[in-house]
This record gives sequence, structure tokens and C-alpha cells, in this order.
Amino acid sequence: MARLQVYLPDDLYELVKARGLSVSKLLQKAVRAELRRRDLLAETDRYVADLVAEVGPPMVAREAKIHQNVTAPGVNRLLLLLSHSAHYRPLCAP
Repeated sequence: MARLQVYLPDDLYELVKARGLSVSKLLQKAVRAELRRRDLLAETDRYVADLVAEVGPPMVAREAKIHQNVTAPGVNRLLLLLSHSAHYRPLCAP
């Protein structure tokens, strides 16, 4: 097992010691969590890139939906007009 020297601000060191926590175990868990977080972010980026390649960027899909609604009667036309209002916040995606 590798040995490392870690520096903590005095206040953080005092909090850890006052609670009887192991800095070594905390650091191991934190490093594992950070590595996992970065792996998940990388996987998310790959997924989004694949999705964009398959269906196009999100705004293109939204603009296509708006264009489709321009010719729709009644409620769809009203929703389209509201969607351009600065105060309109939809409760769910149409």
C-alpha cells in the first residue's frame, strides 16, 4: 500500500480528530467517490455525444417541435405562443 503525506487546514484536522474519524479511511473513500464520479461523468458525456449523433442537438428537436405546432389549431397554437413568453414555465414537457 502506498503511503502519502496529506496536509489539512488546522480547523479541518481538529474537526476530524474531535469526531474520532480516521483521516486515512476518509481519504480513501473520498478518492474512490471522486474517481467514480469522474467515470460517470465521462460515461454521461459519451452517452450524450452518441445521442446527439443519433437524433441531433436538443435545440434542433425543440425547434422542429415548435415548427410542427405552428400549423396546429387551438391549444397547441396557444402553448406555442406561451412558450415564447418570459413568464411561462411548463409543468411538464409536451
